[in-house]
Amino acid sequence: MKKNKLFTISNKMVRKSVYVLFLIIISQQSWGQKTYQKNYYSNGELKNEGWEINDKKIDYWKFYYKNGTVKKEGHYKNNLPTNYWYFYRKDGKKEKEGHFINGKQNKWWLYYDKVGNVNHKCQLKDNIKNGYCLLYRKKQLIKAVKFKDGKKINEWSDFSSFKKENNLNDLK
Repeated sequence: MKKNKLFTISNKMVRKSVYVLFLIIISQQSWGQKTYQKNYYSNGELKNEGWEINDKKIDYWKFYYKNGTVKKEGHYKNNLPTNYWYFYRKDGKKEKEGHFINGKQNKWWLYYDKVGNVNHKCQLKDNIKNGYCLLYRKKQLIKAVKFKDGKKINEWSDFSSFKKENNLNDLK
């Protein structure tokens, strides 16, 4: 009798295990498969490429101009840009780079001139200037501007006056 009970208990455990495994397999299929997508312009050039699940962009993506040079590259989460992104001009030189959080520009963003030098960098919050913008000419800092919710609240054209009125740790 003990053997029959033991057999019944282990038979039930096997059935439960198979059921749980079945649920896991079904749930993965219903959530969709991670696939690598490539889309093309009508001229045959690659337009973009990256990972998707259920028609939503995830992970690393790269976008191209019609001439084949990289336009932008970065990561997606739930179809929204996230983490650090790079943007390029049609000639392949960097245009800007910075952080996305939940699809919006945040933290420090760097902007480049046509030669490839940083011409200004700004702190952003939810796509709006919020903090400092530092302006450069020929790789030299020429001006600092402070913004609050997109509105300019102060400006400095020399570093000594800027240091007197500000905490340099705010530039981190």
